[in-house]
Amino acid sequence: MTNSALRTVFSGGLVFDGTGADPAPADVVVADGRIVDVGTGLDGDTAVDCTGRTLLPGLFDCHVHLTLNGIGLLGALQKPFSYQFFEAAVNLRRTLQAGITTVRDAAGADLGVKQAVEDGLVPGPRVQISIGLISQTGGHGDNWMPSGQCAGLAVPHPGRPPAIADGPDEMRSTARTLLRAGAEVLKVCTTGGVLSPRDDPRHSQFTPAELDVLVAEASAQGRYVMAHAQGADGIKNAVRAGVRSIEHGIHLDDEAIDLMLRHGTWLVPTLIAPVAVIRAAEAGVQIPDAMVRKAREVTEAHTDSVRRAAEAGVRIAMGTDSGIGPHGTNLDELPLMEACGMTPGEVLAATTSSSARLLGYDDLGTVEPGRRADLVLVEGDAYDLTALPANVTEVWKDGVRAAV
Repeated sequence: MTNSALRTVFSGGLVFDGTGADPAPADVVVADGRIVDVGTGLDGDTAVDCTGRTLLPGLFDCHVHLTLNGIGLLGALQKPFSYQFFEAAVNLRRTLQAGITTVRDAAGADLGVKQAVEDGLVPGPRVQISIGLISQTGGHGDNWMPSGQCAGLAVPHPGRPPAIADGPDEMRSTARTLLRAGAEVLKVCTTGGVLSPRDDPRHSQFTPAELDVLVAEASAQGRYVMAHAQGADGIKNAVRAGVRSIEHGIHLDDEAIDLMLRHGTWLVPTLIAPVAVIRAAEAGVQIPDAMVRKAREVTEAHTDSVRRAAEAGVRIAMGTDSGIGPHGTNLDELPLMEACGMTPGEVLAATTSSSARLLGYDDLGTVEPGRRADLVLVEGDAYDLTALPANVTEVWKDGVRAAV
């Protein structure tokens, strides 16, 4: 910070600092895109009146698909190839408007999407990218359909290379190809899923030997692995291999929870994802019956698994699978996390400081001096998680109010 930097003071309201402590009265001073002071009676060159509002750290969503817009395959097949990138620009803006200032894209967004935000071409949260979804043949990310045709929501292109791999050698090649394309995290499917027509969420995919190679390749480049993992066996295979986060975690058993605790593995629940599938079907979107049936079957088990994981002390970060459901509705995940027994403070910490730790951002996630000035202002009680989406009034990213 230079001596001439203008200071903006946020004063008169409450501050939730991201640690899980209850909101308390405080002022926050920002200069040069950083938080420089937190306390009482602070001043600045300009002021933001926070009376009646609560200041939060910028929120995270650790599981989005910015180039997806719902799961109606027929509609997606009728859109021109490049249309997805214009939709992504809209999705980025809507996500930022919701108070989400950082996301991890869990397959779909390429390096161009990330760079467009960084260069200021489009407004949006900062984006950590995985590029593609590594799948075995016949696995959750294999776009083969019973007709014999391959038709998926994320068609490979030069910035998003194919990611089907069988055996350790192909896994190594696929990992290196995705890293070359700019992946900051590698995503792998270690079980079937709800939205793949020919597999079962409870069944495991990839062998331990294949997963060991993947984690080794990621680690060699200073990257980590996230795993789409819904069934207990596939979850345990992923944890034993050293993946950093389990995405979904629908069918956790006691052994899986114990392994996650011992390895320090994160859980990103995405509780809203199967709910979004059911809502889309009820709204008339053409979705295969098998997908809707699986979505209905997993909702109760999903809630129970997350509840038991939270009670046991598994580290939890917020994610939504947005793109399956509408972008900009990210905060609908928070009441579902609360319904799993987490307190509002724990939910908001999972959406701020915990998510920052998972994604490796040591300068985000809390309101304290030295952190980047990602801030969200909300009206009224920040612990009213159901009302929170409607109560977001201002979003600041790196000390600049987002023009959204």
